[in-house]
Amino acid sequence: MKKRTFLKLSSALMTAPFLSPLASCSTESKAETLKNWAGNLTYSTSQLDQAKSVQQAQELVKKYDKVKALGTRHCFNKIADTDERFVSLVGAPENIDIAPDGKSVTVNSGIKYGELSPYLHEKGFALHNLASLPHISVAGAIATATHGSGEKNGNLASAVSGLEMITANGEVVQLSRETDGEKFNAAVVHLGALGVLTKVTLDLQPTFLMTQYVYENMPLAQLQDHFDEIQASGYSVSLFTNWQSQDIAEVWVKQRADAPQMDEKEWLGATLATKDLHPIPELSAENCTAQMGVPGPWYERMPHFKMGFTPSSGDELQAEYFVPRQNAVDAIMAIARLGDQVGPYLLTSEVRAIAADDLWMSPCYQQDCVTIHFTWKPDWPGVSKLLPIVERQLAPYSARPHWGKLFSMAPAEFAKHYPKLPEFRSMAKEYDPQGKFRNAFLEKNILG
Repeated sequence: MKKRTFLKLSSALMTAPFLSPLASCSTESKAETLKNWAGNLTYSTSQLDQAKSVQQAQELVKKYDKVKALGTRHCFNKIADTDERFVSLVGAPENIDIAPDGKSVTVNSGIKYGELSPYLHEKGFALHNLASLPHISVAGAIATATHGSGEKNGNLASAVSGLEMITANGEVVQLSRETDGEKFNAAVVHLGALGVLTKVTLDLQPTFLMTQYVYENMPLAQLQDHFDEIQASGYSVSLFTNWQSQDIAEVWVKQRADAPQMDEKEWLGATLATKDLHPIPELSAENCTAQMGVPGPWYERMPHFKMGFTPSSGDELQAEYFVPRQNAVDAIMAIARLGDQVGPYLLTSEVRAIAADDLWMSPCYQQDCVTIHFTWKPDWPGVSKLLPIVERQLAPYSARPHWGKLFSMAPAEFAKHYPKLPEFRSMAKEYDPQGKFRNAFLEKNILG
């Protein structure tokens, strides 16, 4: 593509029926109670300013002594919480600017992946990875190292090659992978501690089609003996189970359509599904992305759920732990031994692989990882008692939690898992000397 491709999305797109109630025409939202997507968390303030431009966001950051950026509210903990003031760029008019060489795209931070992806595909481009939900904003996803799957695919933040943010003094700072080295690596997974992200530049590749196959009831022993083969079977692979039986209920294999297809009727003791399935077997697959080997655009196969539908009521709790790839099988088997304890509280559990990156506060910093994810029933008293048990079981395998999900890990543990934590704290002081962006979560777990 020789000519720069540029799009300014209309306000009609920004107010599509599914979109978050954060999308608003007013600068300041009404003082309504704000909850996260799952409904398990009521934020400590209802004061929310909806910025319609970078300039307006700058003014708001300068105006308030304490402020936090708020995205699509998919975090299950208080990492984005504040008891004073929120500012959001979700729902602002969006620009999508594809570079002349077609190698990158620059977007406003509040855009959702499910809004960006169809446009990129139409223009002949693709992103390397997507999360299971396409409904999340670019800014929120990269701030917490949100990931999809694929042993050769880094998390969503690993696609970032440039960013723009507003620091505590209202200054707009631009950083790039090419020119800013380690400072850039520090700033991408910023956990909300450095500023308000306004623009992001993402790596692109040529668009492609994908297929998706699901296998049912793979014996756990096969997983133990053939884990590497299973993970190498597709572009992206997800394993679903409730840990209450000696098998993996569903293995989702997502492949490029131009690769050899996984269409065997039986594979490692598992059987090819004869209909589309939901990750929770009891639920309808209506809202799930198409399976059965039907080809479709990358953005309609990499997520588990369709953009046009709410994937669930959100009435759930989530926790997730990263372990180094070399510890994966031992960690999985350790959780399997807790099946009778965790199973009754689970909706489903998912295992995925993610490639290493160089981003300081990413759980995959300089090591390939496997994640063990738990989608819990909305029973916080029960789940809160289980989290320490799960974490003790995973402790021998150097597990660390997802930044945006529930955990009980002691703050001292993070210093063991993040070698760049001292330098990150120094950068936070440089960008935010008065603690404008700090909150209780950051003070306790990250900044000390």
